[in-house]
Amino acid sequence: MKFIKLIGLLLFAAAMQGCYYDNEEDLYPESTECDTSDVTYTATIAPLMEANCNSCHSSVSPNAGVITDNYTDLKVIADNGQLWGVVNHESGYSPMPKNQPKLPDCELSKIRKWLDDGAPDN
Repeated sequence: MKFIKLIGLLLFAAAMQGCYYDNEEDLYPESTECDTSDVTYTATIAPLMEANCNSCHSSVSPNAGVITDNYTDLKVIADNGQLWGVVNHESGYSPMPKNQPKLPDCELSKIRKWLDDGAPDN
């Protein structure tokens, strides 16, 4: 009987060793780097708008008269400061996305970089 308990204990210990590295932090390390070296409207900003803004601010349904699904209309709110004010949840602006937390810091950094570069159509 002691032999069976010993084998059971050894099997349990071996199984626990096999799971040692099976935790989310080790399997999926969070990257702390945010590459803003090649931010463009087409590859960076338009997809961010599609994922976070266009469902409410498209040419088809422009909530509050704001359109984010094309460069020309987005450039207007980029140039007047409204885009940065709403996505950065600044005082005096309606925080966007509506009823959601701020966008992740990396996404905000990419938007800021694009704005600082003059919001080019690239």
